Amino acid sequence: MALFLLYESASGYALFEAHGLDEIGQNTEAVRNSVSDLNRFGKVVKLRSFNPFTSALDALKQCNAVSEGILTDELRTVLETNLPKVKEGKKSKFSLGVSDPKIGSQISEVTKIPCQSNEFVGELLRGVRFHFDRFVSDLKSGDLEKAQLGLGHSYSRAKVKFNVNRVDNMVIQAIFLLDTLDKDVNSFSMRVREWYSWHFPELVKIVNDNYLYAKVAKFIEDKAKLVMDLSEYRKNLYDYLVAKMSDIAPNLASLIGEVVGARLISHAGSLTNLAKCPSSTLQILGAEKALFRALKTRGNTPKYGLIFHSSFIGRASAKNKGRMARYLANKCSIASRIDCFSEKGTTVFGEKLREQVEERLDFYDKGVAPRKNIDVMQSAIQSAENKDTEMETGKVSGKKSKKKKQKAANEGDEMAVDKHTEVTNGDAVEDHKSEKKKKKKEKRKLEQEVHDQAEDDREANEPNGTAKKKKNKKDNNGEVLEAAEEPKKKKKSKKKDNE
Repeated sequence: MALFLLYESASGYALFEAHGLDEIGQNTEAVRNSVSDLNRFGKVVKLRSFNPFTSALDALKQCNAVSEGILTDELRTVLETNLPKVKEGKKSKFSLGVSDPKIGSQISEVTKIPCQSNEFVGELLRGVRFHFDRFVSDLKSGDLEKAQLGLGHSYSRAKVKFNVNRVDNMVIQAIFLLDTLDKDVNSFSMRVREWYSWHFPELVKIVNDNYLYAKVAKFIEDKAKLVMDLSEYRKNLYDYLVAKMSDIAPNLASLIGEVVGARLISHAGSLTNLAKCPSSTLQILGAEKALFRALKTRGNTPKYGLIFHSSFIGRASAKNKGRMARYLANKCSIASRIDCFSEKGTTVFGEKLREQVEERLDFYDKGVAPRKNIDVMQSAIQSAENKDTEMETGKVSGKKSKKKKQKAANEGDEMAVDKHTEVTNGDAVEDHKSEKKKKKKEKRKLEQEVHDQAEDDREANEPNGTAKKKKNKKDNNGEVLEAAEEPKKKKKSKKKDNE
């Protein structure tokens, strides 16, 4: 009977055909010895087909299906196209070796292909896994390792289902450590009191606080340093818990306090589990032993669990403690659901729910009617929207002021550059004009000198009478010109008066 092997690699499905098993033997020990030798193992097992995955998402889908024992359509087509067909009513002349019996039973049910999963098939598949990169020639060195690494990360991430934004596991571990530190601090402080009471027994009555007692004792003798270190570490851890609760469950923390809220999250397992719990379960969360004892003995069931540590239960009267615990559990359930499923973290709803609890206390004690839940929730939604709009407007105004500053700076630079260019250009123009004026003056001087020399020559050559006549003519011409200019000036003055 022929034997085929199905190998699910990180890069695709591979089918191998095992023939000539007599060369290595039918027992498991012989196969185990032949795995390390590729020449010997390659004669027995040969690659029949290799179908790679189309993408990393497809690889993750196929990996999840195979791990859960589900036969996908892709794997079914690979098997039906590459394996011999099984005729109805007849025994098949081959079998398919698989690593997981779940997927083998699913394949045999759907496709009627006989499958086997035993130690012998496991050793053959181990050899295939060991020499897989040599069987498939298309794979380059390092491709298979990258595919395995990427698929491993995505598969583990999908299985863990870890949400980075909901790091409530840190809160669970922190509250566990806080409880342990409280026990250690108390036990060590009792030892310090016993030790130091031999030297100063009156100090126990003077100082009641463990941290102050250890601090006083340290001044005299260095036996209480461990208690002080643990107490300081507890303070730092408490601050860390408060900061984490303000990020993860701000409404629950503002309603019932950080420590009690962290205890509820820790006892439920996560914030999501706490949000899924009804208020009746949240009310007795932490009192499971008393509940089952009461059910067994048919006694009274407990009225409160971890929420008893809240100050609201202690402030209520004895007859109203159960009613107050039920009302507080209701509000805590609402706050946990808002924290778990809301996109934006805000403490508005927790503060409004705390006001409702306070009003309920006044109603039980003094008979003052509280507000309706609809009105309180509407005011909470409006205040939350106002805060969001204020944040958005603040961001927009900050951006606008930055843009204005940048524009002003750019405009100042441009003005400075323009002024500089104008000054330089003005200086150049003025220099050019002054040079032209100097040249004109020089030309006029030269022409005047030439003209004067010509007149002197004429005066020297001509008689005096003629020269005087010419001068008189010039004078007469000048007077005539002046007389002609006077009426023009008068006409201009008349026009101005008319205007």
